[in-house]
Amino acid sequence: MQQDLIAQARTWLAEDPDPETREELAGLIDAGDLAALEDRFAGTLQFGTAGLRGEIGAGPMRMNRSVVIRAAAGLAAYLKAQGQSGGLVVIGYDARYRSADFARDTAAVMTGAGLRAAVLPRPLPTPVLAYAIRHLGAVAGVEVTASHNPPRDNGYKVYLGDGSQIVPPADVEIAAAIAAVGPLDGVPRPESGWEVLGDEVLAAYLERTDAVLSPGSPRTARTVYTAMHGVGTSVLTAAFARAGFPGPVLVAEQADPDPAFPTVAFPNPEEPGAMDLAFATARRARPDIVIANDPDADRCAVAVPDASAGGGWRMLRGDEVGALLAAHLVDRGVTGVFAESIVSSSLLGRIAGKAGLGHEETLTGFKWIARVDGLRYGYEEALGYCVDPNGVRDKDGITAALLIAELASVLKEKGRTLLDLLDDLALEHGLHATDQLSVRVEDLTVIADAMRRLRETPPVSLAGLPVTSAEDLSRGTAALPPTDGLRYHLTGARVIVRPSGTEPKLKCYLEVVVPVGSPQELPGAAAKGAELLSAIKRDLAAAAGI
Repeated sequence: MQQDLIAQARTWLAEDPDPETREELAGLIDAGDLAALEDRFAGTLQFGTAGLRGEIGAGPMRMNRSVVIRAAAGLAAYLKAQGQSGGLVVIGYDARYRSADFARDTAAVMTGAGLRAAVLPRPLPTPVLAYAIRHLGAVAGVEVTASHNPPRDNGYKVYLGDGSQIVPPADVEIAAAIAAVGPLDGVPRPESGWEVLGDEVLAAYLERTDAVLSPGSPRTARTVYTAMHGVGTSVLTAAFARAGFPGPVLVAEQADPDPAFPTVAFPNPEEPGAMDLAFATARRARPDIVIANDPDADRCAVAVPDASAGGGWRMLRGDEVGALLAAHLVDRGVTGVFAESIVSSSLLGRIAGKAGLGHEETLTGFKWIARVDGLRYGYEEALGYCVDPNGVRDKDGITAALLIAELASVLKEKGRTLLDLLDDLALEHGLHATDQLSVRVEDLTVIADAMRRLRETPPVSLAGLPVTSAEDLSRGTAALPPTDGLRYHLTGARVIVRPSGTEPKLKCYLEVVVPVGSPQELPGAAAKGAELLSAIKRDLAAAAGI
């Protein structure tokens, strides 16, 4: 076993094109560090509907040039098998460690396979890549990003020619093509032959961002903005300037791209502490709202002044922003279908129904939301919003920021706030309170054990509320394909449990609906909702053994 592992590592080392990972792997072999080698060679990173994502390092269980070259070669083979020989593949990348290298390798492999390749001119937001695919008539797109994962990670996200992320069976077919790739020296990788795009695509994207706003709408909201050490600053500030909003006050410590993400433990606006610098800036600048993007700027977080919150600012939940944007679009008289993932708040369906608009629920992820027929607006609770599906068939943190700033401006002109509109929605549809029980693990068997425990012994009540129905989503439903998840409907509440598709987490999504008869009842309803959510969280954790 030991000799097999060393031999496997030496074989990998012999064809690794990267001096950095060669040095890392050679050091582990020379040191006889079997535990580290086992960790890197225990299998291969699995290509799925989220593409690839993992820690940077040597070996098949890490993100590195060898893994990326194989992924690109498999994707090229898949595209050619689909009759796309000679088609254009657009490649974008963020500012993480090795992103530019992985993008260049992908361009070289595509060119060597007889496809045309075009690389975005510099690290740019993921929605710019999603836009470029349709704008340029590409057959596929690749974005090198790990989104909001820790600094040591990178990833590889694949889109097809419709501009949306891959879904089954394409993921399985691409994975099979990757597995069929032979030795790396058999993968042609020319030194040139692809195009490096200029700023024309970015200019076209920015021109498109204006379309999400109403002509002549108020543009007075003042904003504090953080890019969370990612690539959003230049594009968002350009979009705000074009639209005529006041220039955002930048969180200086986080404004420029930095792959080390030095001021945050996790570069995700939802993580504890990630917004501390933004709130400190807001206390000095006194804006109307705070807006944050994640590092690849496809997600958008919003915070509002709230005297009752610690520090005077409160992060809105993704479901709250989702409802606010929906209400704003309804008020503007849009038509079409509103869509959301099953883990998002049921409030969207009530807003759409009241307005006479279509409403669809999909599996988690914009790869599903973007494919809804007639889509006009889509969101999911993890801070993802698609407000211009004809331009970007994916979540887009830049256009979402523009739209929330427009809404804040409209309300400001009336002497009102985003919190006032949330109260209006609670009075009209009931208070929809949501929360999440999220458990990050080192050992993935903890997640498997929790799912098995819930399947074998499903809860009959949570927080004293009877479970009226329980669904194992792995069997699929009339409306949904199979997915690893469990859904419980309770009297006045709903719970969904699923493993994360991109991180080592078990995620439990909770919602309670509390009727509200008058403005005076709002504080009591909010307190009751919080109490129920806390009790559901406690009882669910016990039932799952976490």
